[in-house]
Amino acid sequence: QVQLVESGGGLVQAGGSQRLSCAASGRTFSSSVMGWFRQAPGKEREFVSAIRWSGGATYYADSVKGRFTISRDNAKNTVYLQMNSVKPEDTAVYYCAVDFRARTAWGLQIAAVDYWGQGTQVTVSS
Repeated sequence: QVQLVESGGGLVQAGGSQRLSCAASGRTFSSSVMGWFRQAPGKEREFVSAIRWSGGATYYADSVKGRFTISRDNAKNTVYLQMNSVKPEDTAVYYCAVDFRARTAWGLQIAAVDYWGQGTQVTVSS
């Protein structure tokens, strides 16, 4: 049983930083693509960032490029999202996701996600 458990959400001031973690278990993730999506109130879920577990290639949405960094720790089976220079528009529930069939980081799409985490709320105050 694959499990993705997010942590690290909370309240942060605009311009500040926050780090999200996603601990993965239940299967070998070495051939997967993992990433983050977010959903703000009244809006559709959108892609944020992804990382190919093997090789570490990454991909970012234009809205977070240069501010967010995705990384993974092989020993801990954990993916991180370092959020810097956050803005009020970054406020959302952030979801960790995994696709075991994707071959590239930019191939992670909502419709193809195999498993989702429960989500963690990030609120950016202005």
